[in-house]
Amino acid sequence: MEREHGAEQFSSGLLPTAKTVNQDGIKVPKLSPQQERKRALTVWSKVCFAIGGAPYQITGSALGFFLQIFLLDVALLDPLNASVILFVGRAWDAVTDPTVGFLVSRTPWTRHGRMMPWILISTTPAVMCYFLIWVVPPIEQGKMWWYLLFYCLFQTLQTCFHVPYSALTMFISTEQKERDSATAYRMTVEVLGTVVGTAIQGQIVGMANIPCINSTSLTNSSHHSMHGNNSQILLDSKVFNERRAYMIASAVISLICVLCAVVLFFGVTEQDNQSGLKAQKHVSFRRGLRLVMSHGPYVKLVLAFLFTSLAFMLMEGNFALFIKYTLGFREDFQNILLVIMLSATLTIPMWQWFLCRFGKKTAVYIGITWAVPFMIVVVCVNSNLFVSYIVSVAAGASVAAAFLLPWSMLPDVVDDFKVQNPTSQGHEAIFYSFYVFFTKFASGVSLGVSTLALSFAGYVPGVCVQSDSVNLTLKMLVSAAPVSLIALGLLIFKMYPINEERRQYNNKQLQLLLLQNEELESEM
Repeated sequence: MEREHGAEQFSSGLLPTAKTVNQDGIKVPKLSPQQERKRALTVWSKVCFAIGGAPYQITGSALGFFLQIFLLDVALLDPLNASVILFVGRAWDAVTDPTVGFLVSRTPWTRHGRMMPWILISTTPAVMCYFLIWVVPPIEQGKMWWYLLFYCLFQTLQTCFHVPYSALTMFISTEQKERDSATAYRMTVEVLGTVVGTAIQGQIVGMANIPCINSTSLTNSSHHSMHGNNSQILLDSKVFNERRAYMIASAVISLICVLCAVVLFFGVTEQDNQSGLKAQKHVSFRRGLRLVMSHGPYVKLVLAFLFTSLAFMLMEGNFALFIKYTLGFREDFQNILLVIMLSATLTIPMWQWFLCRFGKKTAVYIGITWAVPFMIVVVCVNSNLFVSYIVSVAAGASVAAAFLLPWSMLPDVVDDFKVQNPTSQGHEAIFYSFYVFFTKFASGVSLGVSTLALSFAGYVPGVCVQSDSVNLTLKMLVSAAPVSLIALGLLIFKMYPINEERRQYNNKQLQLLLLQNEELESEM
């Protein structure tokens, strides 16, 4: 049965509470100054840890914004084949997360830690596969298999990097405050990574772009032949320049990813945080999955953020099209997207202060709902560039909260699991991998729903003006659907049981066990 919320109702468990210890006169061991310094994270360590999260966001933003366009307009694949690559790649990516999480959880401790070897080994082949995704092979038959192969390989290797990196949060410090602070650094750099990925790919590729196709230009029959010849020459030049631009952009991003991994490896020391707990028992994948998925707080947290993540992914994935076609700001949509990402980057520290001051649950309610009024306003008022920028700033603040809060609250769930299951440890990677699995699942659903909805509405790639049905669909995708999903996610979140009192209690219990173990080891 799930335990009550209050700390006093845990006193009958296996672990002694801090209150019982004090009443019995048991002196809790205090940390020496040397131990305090060891447990505290330096600013440099936090920065290095944060930089390690940049590759996932840089490559993710570049793939999310540009891969579909690349496959259709540059690699010249059939739309059906491009859809197969995108959907199979996302599905494969989601499946690999829990698998890699289980393998990481069974990895023995090495002199570099348990997570770092995975990060180090996967980096080089991952960036090689990423580069090959953006190369057009000199073959026509089997081109689809080329992209499907390297896309799936990259997703697998990226998972081998990102799942251990996500779980590394639990191994950089035993202090919740330090982990929360490092998570804030990480989220700031990751949001900045989305800016970097979008900027690098967009600016380099943008220099090779040509204006949209005006369908009325093809109606002049007297100049049809000359127009066709000129269009073919223009198309050939565009494809050649864009192929080269995509390769240059992918090479630059690959180099940045390697540098980030090097900084992470040499700048962060992984700590063995299991020493103060009872001996770890290796369990089967099924048993570990059952333990993790039966932990009520984890299930509620994941479900709540699944719906809120889906809401923001729907908005972000279609906001560029909404700005470009529905609002008609074709020349400004890149700048508006940049404002969203910059706003998110700048407001991460504000949300970190807010959750420390008012609690994480309050931060969720305020941060996630912050963008709702602006989502409604942007589709209700007439096309206005100033209003669009205001909405972008507000949306960026909520995007920051959606980035920061899940990763700040996952360690609390893991700590709660450790307190309630003191003899079953080492499942951190499973917790993190399944959260990543569900967020990628949300991303896949977002891509599928958006693509199908726009297809049914009659979306035509590359034209200057879309139909009214497409504009109405885009309004639904950036406003009505996200608002509904946010409401559903927050409704589930109301059942999330870990409040500040319970979180502090769990922290005391884990610290007590670690300190008692250190005292026992020092006496031996």
